[in-house]
Amino acid sequence: MSSAIETHKSWARVGLSPSLTSMPAQPADRYEFRQGSRAVQAETNRHARRTAMLDALHEAQTEMKAGDLWMPDMGSIFRAAVIQAGSVVMDREATTAKAVRLIKEAGAKGAGLVLLPEAFIPAYPRGLALGSKIGSRSPQGRQDWLRYWQNCVAVPSETTAALAAAAREAAAYVCVGVVERDADHGGGTLYCTILYFGPDGAYLGKHRKLKPTASERLIWGEGDGSTLTVVDTPHGRIGGLICWENYMPLARTAMYEKGVHIYLAPTADQRERWQATVRHIALEGRCFVLSCNQFVTKSMYPRDLACYDELAGEPEILSRGGSAIISPFGEYLVEPVWDREEILITDLDMSFVPASKFDFDAVGHYARSDVFRLTVDETRR
Repeated sequence: MSSAIETHKSWARVGLSPSLTSMPAQPADRYEFRQGSRAVQAETNRHARRTAMLDALHEAQTEMKAGDLWMPDMGSIFRAAVIQAGSVVMDREATTAKAVRLIKEAGAKGAGLVLLPEAFIPAYPRGLALGSKIGSRSPQGRQDWLRYWQNCVAVPSETTAALAAAAREAAAYVCVGVVERDADHGGGTLYCTILYFGPDGAYLGKHRKLKPTASERLIWGEGDGSTLTVVDTPHGRIGGLICWENYMPLARTAMYEKGVHIYLAPTADQRERWQATVRHIALEGRCFVLSCNQFVTKSMYPRDLACYDELAGEPEILSRGGSAIISPFGEYLVEPVWDREEILITDLDMSFVPASKFDFDAVGHYARSDVFRLTVDETRR
């Protein structure tokens, strides 16, 4: 099994550079540019992948509608991309355009699954206090809060339509971290949310962060159990939790109970010790883990923020990144990337998932349901 992991590592990383000449060697079945036009061959490959992905999706949907027992192909190879990039801070339209460009770029590199970071649209406002102290809020902070609110994402909206179109063009499952503006109760509450889109452009659902961390609670509300979303694909089940939700043992167990094979962990945690968390999840859940963070510098923030001076004591690099992809055996398929924007790409051998459960299955043969029970309230609130 270790040789298979090493094989994955050999083609694991692809940079954001538009030039393919700087890319590491790729498997011959994907990048065959030795004869003819690179553009023509790339478009041929893209069309073939798109057709294969949509055919597999249609077959799975047909079987499920017919009531047949449908199981994902756990012997398949599924290419995944983790996009480490920074937002165009406080600018929904510009950040959406950047997300669309990066999704298409990942799709052109063969990715069938694309993950973008927590709160990518319109921003994770690291370093800002928005003029808040216990017992008071400043007019300047309220001004920046309004600007943030105005740039957050309604579901559905033109933003979600653009993301859906990008997923369709890339023929990929796309998962994007957004700050969602509530549409059900007056619109005054924001949520840290993952949006899921299918390779046919369909909106598949969302997950709202259950518990914002520390001062995040100033700007985001709490999600409920109704959005513990998982998505069935022909290659396995996708789902996940956001940032420090992953420190909640019962929340992780709920995802394992739902049968997640590819576990998404978008985050804003740039600490090296976060790596221990995502590697533990891979080992505990016997699943692939895609950890995705932003690379952010102070220069990315608009200088006309009313509370811009709050950044004065912050370093130039506000978030180093640290995105990575981990196998169900806890091994890096793509090691953490620091201090730059980059698209991380690797092929997931889905047979690793059942192979890893030979000796441990947290919600199966290694569980004791006669002793421990988990109750999850998935009621919409």
